[in-house]
Amino acid sequence: MNIDGCYAPFAAALLDPERPPPAGLVTWNGSDPAARFAVYRNNVVAALTAALADTFPVTQAVVGEAFFLAAAAEFVRRQPPRSPLLLDHAAALPAFLAAFPPAQGLPWLGALAELELARVRAGRAADVDALPAPVLAARLQEAMDLTTVHLALHPSVQVFEASWAVVSLWAAHQGRGPVSAVAIDAPEAALVLRDGDAVFVMPIPAAAGRLARLLAEGRPLGDAFDEADDAEAFTELLTLLVRHGAIVAWHASGAANR
Repeated sequence: MNIDGCYAPFAAALLDPERPPPAGLVTWNGSDPAARFAVYRNNVVAALTAALADTFPVTQAVVGEAFFLAAAAEFVRRQPPRSPLLLDHAAALPAFLAAFPPAQGLPWLGALAELELARVRAGRAADVDALPAPVLAARLQEAMDLTTVHLALHPSVQVFEASWAVVSLWAAHQGRGPVSAVAIDAPEAALVLRDGDAVFVMPIPAAAGRLARLLAEGRPLGDAFDEADDAEAFTELLTLLVRHGAIVAWHASGAANR
């Protein structure tokens, strides 16, 4: 028996208020099945949209609760959960908002949601011990060829780059300056990571963002430095990564060393 096929009509009707209840529904106490199904439908959609609101609080604050919940309900209807993990479902919301017709006057909204998603991912990433700073410093001094060196970053590290100033917009909603002062059409980059129990969103220069992305993609340290072509950004990024325990391993010439 195809279980997914059996439940597909029920799930479709559950998430779409325009559809009638599935045929053959009965209730244990003889009450109206359509009325009971409507209550169940409302509870499910409300729970899913509430979970999305908890995941994207600044996005909701920017557009208002009514708009966000309406958009979230439409998202749930069009893209119902396919995983028991709510974060997997939430991962598709930024792209949905970027293409959502009623939000086209806010072309940066999807990027803001992507930043909030990065924070949640960083907070839920696995715990891995950092490479001690003195060990890293010694290896950097001893390294003869940085093109053979790879730095493994902590699982929480997220490199965020956007064409809009959503890092500043997010920070303003944390009380770090007025929202009115944000020049939204300026590109920004940030390093998102967890240090202990705290999740940090740290603005970084565009060159440091490019360098961080190259390292996160597994590029050799020397190659990333050459491509970024910015010694100041290189130093700033390494300082941030070391300060927050975000470098967890050193790999040289195919050998991994902690």
